[in-house]
Amino acid sequence: MDHPTVPAEGTAHLAGYTPTARDLPVIAQAAPQDVPTVELTPLSAPQTQPLPPGPGPLYVVGDVHGYLDELHQALAAQGLIDAQGHWAAGNARLWFLGDFTDRGPDGVGVIDLVMRLSAEAAAAGGYCKALMGNHELLLIGAKRFADTPVNSGAGTASFQAAWLLNGGQRTDMERLEDHHLQWMSRLDAMAEEDGHLLVHSDTTAYLEYGDSIEAVNDAVTEALQRNDPDEVWELFRKFTKRFAFRDEAGGEAARELLDTYGGSRVVHGHSPIPYLLGEVGGEDEDGEEGAPVVSGPHLYADGLALAMDGGVTMAGKLLVVQLPLAI
Repeated sequence: MDHPTVPAEGTAHLAGYTPTARDLPVIAQAAPQDVPTVELTPLSAPQTQPLPPGPGPLYVVGDVHGYLDELHQALAAQGLIDAQGHWAAGNARLWFLGDFTDRGPDGVGVIDLVMRLSAEAAAAGGYCKALMGNHELLLIGAKRFADTPVNSGAGTASFQAAWLLNGGQRTDMERLEDHHLQWMSRLDAMAEEDGHLLVHSDTTAYLEYGDSIEAVNDAVTEALQRNDPDEVWELFRKFTKRFAFRDEAGGEAARELLDTYGGSRVVHGHSPIPYLLGEVGGEDEDGEEGAPVVSGPHLYADGLALAMDGGVTMAGKLLVVQLPLAI
């Protein structure tokens, strides 16, 4: 698939500058015996020790759902990639909040791009990382367990049926390889960066898997390694829950996560901003009149939660934002 070549704008390269310091030589003037010889004190430029390189600017990406062209455009607009789609942001830090596949046309292409940018960013002194979304769990389950019955709590179900019902694309399944599955299976469920608690889902279900970020990430990874379809289904079901921070008790729910895992604000994807605002558009809308209008992230729950899913699947916007958010 051809991708639009969007020129990078405002690419920031943070690099220290250390001036070259040269010691001035001692100047001694030869003179007759009756004229004193004066030695000048050596002069040198101040010796400035180079500062250790600090972390670069922090960016987060909302749900992509297979919209590879839109992802290229959004990353390029922030100067994170160049016109050829390669990392162009030096030591910047980039986090994807999960849900790379389903509904859109090229989920595997999105995974390939994120994996490649991870290597390119690391070589440039930055990093590109990703979190586990509920659609990653769904795709892993559909690939591993197919039509194997699972206990859904409302009768029998299967990952294959749920994946297709939730926008699974057969072309993605045909192109999915072992290295894609291995990469997805090792993704963390949550992280903390600069006071931002990064998660995929706007749910408190993370609390059921541990009281620290490390414990939650280990619990999710170990559950996937055990390869039990019912256990993976339960993981998928819990991380599909949403709207924990939307209502009157939303601030309290967000504070519970922050008090447990650290940080001063929860940053999440999963629930499209039009849903959170009650401006629900149809999945089949094409950007004509009536489609939701999303201009940027949605800050809510007493300022403790920041929603990043701009609703690209409903003609909204694929959000790539630098944090902290200017308010």
